[in-house]
Amino acid sequence: MATKLIGRQHECDILKDCMSSDRSEFVIVYGRRRIGKTFLVDQYYGGKFDFTFVGGHNLPKKRQLSNFGKALKAASNKKTFAPFKDWFDAFDALEEHLASIKKKEKKTVFIDEMPWIDNQKSEFVAALENFWNGWAARRGDIMFIATGSASSWMMDKIVDNKGGLHARITNSIYLRPFTLAETEEYLVTRGCQWDRYQITQCYMIMGGVPYYLSLIKTKESLVQNIDRLFFADNAILKVEFDELYNAVFDKAEHYIDIVHLLYKHKEGMTRTEIAEATGLNGGMLSKILRNLVACDFVCKSARYGSKSKNVLFRLIDFYTLFYYKFVSGFNCDDDFWWTHHFQARGVETWMGISFELLCQQHTKQIKKALGISGIPTVTSFWRKTGNDKTQGTQIDLIIERSDRMIHLCEIKFSRGKYTISKEYEELIKKRIEIFRNDNKANKGLICTFITTNGISKGKHSSIVDSEVTMEDLFA
Repeated sequence: MATKLIGRQHECDILKDCMSSDRSEFVIVYGRRRIGKTFLVDQYYGGKFDFTFVGGHNLPKKRQLSNFGKALKAASNKKTFAPFKDWFDAFDALEEHLASIKKKEKKTVFIDEMPWIDNQKSEFVAALENFWNGWAARRGDIMFIATGSASSWMMDKIVDNKGGLHARITNSIYLRPFTLAETEEYLVTRGCQWDRYQITQCYMIMGGVPYYLSLIKTKESLVQNIDRLFFADNAILKVEFDELYNAVFDKAEHYIDIVHLLYKHKEGMTRTEIAEATGLNGGMLSKILRNLVACDFVCKSARYGSKSKNVLFRLIDFYTLFYYKFVSGFNCDDDFWWTHHFQARGVETWMGISFELLCQQHTKQIKKALGISGIPTVTSFWRKTGNDKTQGTQIDLIIERSDRMIHLCEIKFSRGKYTISKEYEELIKKRIEIFRNDNKANKGLICTFITTNGISKGKHSSIVDSEVTMEDLFA
């Protein structure tokens, strides 16, 4: 196995186990565009496969089959292959090639961008089913790996296949974005000398998407990079949005409609509210929401003490949130807009919201910092709607422990230490009391602060029972 991989140890362990098993393995690697699926497989196997093929985007069936023949010719050292009439012919030829290989280890087949091969009436999936069920699965020496950025296709046609591939996938690997720690490791290996405050801001803009991080010029500041990647003329991440959603989802316009709707409702929406706003319902809406959640664009958040029907769907993709906030519909010709505005009040407000989201995605690290990693927990949020007499209030992150203790988390983003004022201390006390009464909570309530650089010690900081800082999120 190559050593260039950052993180991905769990995924590599899966591939290792599959290679040493006593059966043929059908493994799919899927995830959003730019997340590193091909890189993972190539690095693990050092680019050495018994057969590999990359589907061509928008190529007709005849050209796909021709390219498959060329790849098979290169792998088998044969001078020529008769033109394949269909994908059944192509997989028959692949069977002959693999059967001719004499080796103790499993014979590895890597099909990259599989969704691009499946053109209308191509019968590709049917031929794949026939290849796997009729030949490969009956042997014990085939390692078949398929990847695809079109996650909706991978979910519908492979993972949830109701035909010949139903329950035939032996392992699936979903690649998630890097964590903060993995993002830092990646940037450091590329010579980046940013401090963790800058890396945290970078994460709140790009998330942990390896390709986006690869575009960073580490000799420049974060501000310079954001101008170049998002605001300069022909900036690469300015035009990424449409390509991203169209590459990942079939009928992307419906997905984009829901994503934009959730952007405008940052507190989240129920399925019923989404259906009413979009006119989508039934199986179509369920499929879209399932795929958005599966690809880490959207999350399902549980209200504290509520049943599943009150689950809120929230947009959590950092790139999409930044794009809608600062780039979409941007008509200014200022190539250095970020340089001129990154300290503006509106940007600081956005940073506060984004830091809350970052913390919600790093609850494992928060639990470690609190010393409760070994205790079963449930995370949720809580909101109390206001009325004419009382103001509404909310807690965006609640960590409920199985030992009858509950962390009520206050999340604050600031450049220096955060100072708790007298007014804010009173607000927190009132919020905790409302939470206790509203939920009839008879468990221990712990006021936990999560900040970038800690709390300034003072007469009002005694309200804080436990504390987590930005440094802890890098664990």
